Amino acid sequence: MKTLDNIALALLIVGGLNWLLVGLFNFDLVAMLFGGQAAIISRIVYVLVGLSALYCIKLFANINNMAR
Repeated sequence: MKTLDNIALALLIVGGLNWLLVGLFNFDLVAMLFGGQAAIISRIVYVLVGLSALYCIKLFANINNMAR
């Protein structure tokens, strides 16, 4: 499970950095690397980042448990 947590967190960081670039510079790094937003590989990356975000919701429970 720890490996899956690390993969999800890494994808979430990639997605966050990509959104930072979009917000600051109107530059979509994922789209540039994989051939545009409509390219199948880009769409797969976007879906994986979104699924990682959903998966990482469970980390809130871990953070709350550690704070006690």
